[in-house]
Amino acid sequence: MNNFITFLRESYYEISQKVTWPTYKSLQKNATVVLIASLIFAVVIAGVDFIFEAGLNSYYGLFK
Repeated sequence: MNNFITFLRESYYEISQKVTWPTYKSLQKNATVVLIASLIFAVVIAGVDFIFEAGLNSYYGLFK
């Protein structure tokens, strides 16, 4: 039990004293970058999916 309490104390000290937390403005900026990158990635994947779908439908249409 003593080891667990020591672990909690050291964890609290590290989180409160050693961790550098981002500012709210920095957090907003980074979240915006991640959101935009995710949307771009989703659009690219959707485009590739539509291209493959059209290509395969054209290919399979040859055998009807």
